[in-house]
Amino acid sequence: MRRPRTAAVLLAALALAVAGCSSSGGKDSEENAAGGSGGGKPATTERLRIAMVTHSGEGDTFWDIVQRGAKDAAAKDNVEFLYAANKEGKEQAQLVQTYIDQEVDGIVVTLAKPEALRDVVRKAVAAGIPVVTINSGGQFSRELGALGHIGQDESVAGEAVGEELGKRGKKKVLCVIHEQGNVSLEERCAGVRKTFGGTVENLNVDGTNMPAATSSIEAKLQSGKDIDAVVTLGAPFAAASVQAKRTAGSGAEIDTFDLNAEVVKRLKAEEVGFAVDQQPYLQGYLAVDGLWLNKTNGNVVGGGKPVLTGPALVTEKDVPALEKLTADGTR
Repeated sequence: MRRPRTAAVLLAALALAVAGCSSSGGKDSEENAAGGSGGGKPATTERLRIAMVTHSGEGDTFWDIVQRGAKDAAAKDNVEFLYAANKEGKEQAQLVQTYIDQEVDGIVVTLAKPEALRDVVRKAVAAGIPVVTINSGGQFSRELGALGHIGQDESVAGEAVGEELGKRGKKKVLCVIHEQGNVSLEERCAGVRKTFGGTVENLNVDGTNMPAATSSIEAKLQSGKDIDAVVTLGAPFAAASVQAKRTAGSGAEIDTFDLNAEVVKRLKAEEVGFAVDQQPYLQGYLAVDGLWLNKTNGNVVGGGKPVLTGPALVTEKDVPALEKLTADGTR
């Protein structure tokens, strides 16, 4: 597997998190002082409550992986993990407000539609609730007062895809956007366009209606016989594009952002050329663990700067290493 160009940043962040856990004192230090064995517990016996609010639509497996990471960190840290999601910005903001009203100890939030979240994120910070942003809208995180952002740089990821498509000799690319108004998805397609030497055309589909999305991709491939690559921006849409390609009789290569067990299966069958892995498990895990470290030990993972979890391009060569991990729901 080709490693992410940001691996050094990620490893540094992980080292910081580990250092925070091992040096935070708490019950471990108390027991050692008393001659007992260490238990690795936080410096406070209080059980923290950390909430995550995302822009996930129904059935998006990507967010299952994010939640898996968050829940694993919460179990380690003795944290009560709360989760809510809504793909509409206004409703997502209302969910954040609900957790502010509940006086949770930390909030993790995505900024796919930053204009809708600006005021409520600032309100959380003003109320003394630390906020970490993940996955999308990282460029807005600092100005809103968040401790930091965890995710991939979507523009950089898009540029990596554009470069790879060029290496593969592609000439015309269809970039499928499954959620209109999502700044991160738009950044991905813009990044592809920036480094790709051929033509890039965006196609907006309804990501909450997979049959309709599949039909839209199929119709585009039927009318655009010169399209030789389709880039989807979420793992579930890769399989839909494979089906649309068959029905349309197209020879286009299907490539995708994000990874899950189905994409790995498609990579193995060579139905998908490559996928962009942004390691969603890490986004959930580091966000919860980072907030716990901040509350119990005053740490700020990444020193306030973005902690990048991708991109890494994976192909059929990486399948043996990924099959078990994706089946377990951690990649």
